[in-house]
Order: sequence, then C-alpha cells, then structure tokens
Amino acid sequence: MKKAIIAIGAAGLMATACASDPYGYNNGSNETVRQGAIGAGLGAVAGAIIGNNVGSGNAATGALIGGLAGGAVGAVRGSQADRNNQQRYRDNRGNYYYCYDNRQTECYWENGQRRY
Repeated sequence: MKKAIIAIGAAGLMATACASDPYGYNNGSNETVRQGAIGAGLGAVAGAIIGNNVGSGNAATGALIGGLAGGAVGAVRGSQADRNNQQRYRDNRGNYYYCYDNRQTECYWENGQRRY
C-alpha cells in the first residue's frame, strides 16, 4: 500500500510540474493557474494519505477528492493574488484599462477584452 501512496504522490507532483497556462501568461504573472496546479497536487497527495488511512482505505478516491478541493482553493487564492497585482491606467479618452506588469504588455479593458 505504501507503493500506491508514493505513486499517487509522484503523479500529483508531476502533474503540477507540467501545468501550462492556457491563456498565454508565460511570464509567470498568472497566479491562478500556478497556485491552482500546486493546490491540486498537494491536495491529491494529502487526500491519498487520508483516504488510505480512513474509512474504506481507498487512496484513489481520497486523491481525487483532495485534488479537486486543493485545486479549487489554490485557484481562488491565485485569483485574488492576480487581482492584487493589477495596475489601473486611463487612456487619453478617459477609458480605464488594467495591466498585469509594469511594461504594459498584458493589458485589458474594463470589459475584459485584451488591449493591444
């Protein structure tokens, strides 16, 4: 049973290491994806350990539940960090837009459309 826990834990860590950002934030500015992936991996490991030791002893079910819960909590936390990292600007027409970096390469209008 210890081998199963180690295998599930290793799979969770590998999944977080391979997490990619579908929205193209390759400069590390998207905390939602990063923290969601880390939370899913840690939750899967913790869930496998708890699931193995409690109830019917099913580590796979515990890993699934833990991964879902950890991913959700991590994504919420990362989303809050992304909002805190935004900078608000106003163009010469008075329209507001938000940027995730000081170079203003990741900018969006208030309605969510990307500003080019």
